[in-house]
Amino acid sequence: MHLEQRIEEIIEPAVQDLGFEIVRVQMSGNHNPRLQIMAEPIVGDIMTVDHCATISRAVSALLDVDDPIEGAYTLEVSSPGLDRPLVKLRDFERFAGFDVRIETFEAVDGRKRFRGRLSSVEGETINIHVDGTDISIPYTLVRRAKLLVTDEMLRAQDATR
Repeated sequence: MHLEQRIEEIIEPAVQDLGFEIVRVQMSGNHNPRLQIMAEPIVGDIMTVDHCATISRAVSALLDVDDPIEGAYTLEVSSPGLDRPLVKLRDFERFAGFDVRIETFEAVDGRKRFRGRLSSVEGETINIHVDGTDISIPYTLVRRAKLLVTDEMLRAQDATR
């Protein structure tokens, strides 16, 4: 099991009990390790600095007890922001109809980078409309993906407030 997965398993129940969903857990840096936890409210509220502080305190306590990270590290808790990463399959389902950028581990239809409209998710296949063509990308090949900030997305964001 990867370290990020182990950390997510440790902290997820407490984060959910606080009313938040984990978007991504990511470790980076070798000399000055940084643990980044992106979270958002389960109910459509706006993520605040106070929310991040609450999550940070809960996560710190849990990680101090379980101690899955060797040595010192910096904990960073943040909102996913407007150009949020799409990490879990349900993220792709949730944001169907919006513009995305997807990078794959292996070439799909002769390329590894895609920018277009997220059409749908069927099983474990992500469908994206790129330059007039529909492309199907197996979820297991997604290396990195994120929403693109567009006027349409901003209008949808304003409508949920």
